[in-house]
Amino acid sequence: MKQKNETAKKLISNIVLIGLVSFFIDMSNEMVYPILPLFLTSGLGASPAIVGIIEGIAESIASLLKVFSGYIGDAYHKKKPLTLIGYCASVLYKIILLFAGSWAGVLVARVIDRTGKGIRTAPRDALVAQSSDQKKLGGSFGLHKMFDMAGSAIGAFLAFLFVATALPYRSIFLWSIIPCIIGISIIPLIREKKDDRPIGEKLTFRGLKLSGRVKMYFAVIFLFCLGNSSNVFLLLKAKERGFTSAQVMLLYLIFNVSASLLAIPSGKFSDKFGRRSILVPGYLIYGLVYLGFAVFTSKIPIILLFIAYGAYTAFISGAERAFVSEASPEDYKGTVLGIYGMLQGVGLLFSSIIAGALWDRINSNAPFWFGGILGIFSALAIVIILGSNRIQNPAKKPA
Repeated sequence: MKQKNETAKKLISNIVLIGLVSFFIDMSNEMVYPILPLFLTSGLGASPAIVGIIEGIAESIASLLKVFSGYIGDAYHKKKPLTLIGYCASVLYKIILLFAGSWAGVLVARVIDRTGKGIRTAPRDALVAQSSDQKKLGGSFGLHKMFDMAGSAIGAFLAFLFVATALPYRSIFLWSIIPCIIGISIIPLIREKKDDRPIGEKLTFRGLKLSGRVKMYFAVIFLFCLGNSSNVFLLLKAKERGFTSAQVMLLYLIFNVSASLLAIPSGKFSDKFGRRSILVPGYLIYGLVYLGFAVFTSKIPIILLFIAYGAYTAFISGAERAFVSEASPEDYKGTVLGIYGMLQGVGLLFSSIIAGALWDRINSNAPFWFGGILGIFSALAIVIILGSNRIQNPAKKPA
């Protein structure tokens, strides 16, 4: 019993360490992210379409790396080193932003940042899954997401303070490097489980077998992501609705606080009542939030929509990663999580370009009508695909 308790404590501490890394890195990133569309549009004269192209290109390039980094982490037991390399890109991202004199420079910086995310995300999520009690995957991913969003909330609050005090954008970029370095310094303390399987033995893409239900679920994710454009469009929409730049930072803070507070309860809820019980409401909330951005023009409904958007993020993040992880063959968890991330990234490429084009060529409500309809359709499709509320793990370790 004592040994079992010690093992449980080690697993929890490992998840907490991974969470702390995300906490500081996301604090750093969110000091910059909500400012970036303002920096691009008011500082560098870029249009919403250019903003969409930058976000789409950066995310799509990074997304292609997620599968390969996940596979390398699985095949060569290098999850922790890949996580370290990926997070180091966040420092380089801010340094390039310091010297960016045009939207092209920002594009280069965002590509480097998202490339780092592409390298680190699947191995990091695999480390979380590896460090978790398999019956509590939703709670474990929820705990990690709580740290992630708490860091984001603090970063967004700092961004608000910086904008409210009229601190120059480039000074903000410089300050954002500090928490990034703190987060990276924690990574050496994380423990990666040693696999019994010899390095690289019989681990090929041909050996990856996924159930038909998982494949259909991935198809729905990709379709949904076509309407799930970058969050910068939400910030630009709030600015259009009459919020000041400082108030836009506060709205982003509200979103992050909402997601952080709900991440652990929603993850645990999915452990107890099944993934569908939280995924379907999550996608429905997303659809209604996007339709709300298209319909409402006054400030109070917009504030409530940002709170609801945080709920959607909390509902989806833990439960969906838990579902993907438990539906993956044991030796391929990083690889399948990478495929999941790749589909999201490629979808974001098209969705951000589509959203920017709809904004410029039709009106600023069009991207939100499009995303809202796809969100509701996705929720209905998930009801059909997942069937019974309880989700079992159909994956077997390949022979």
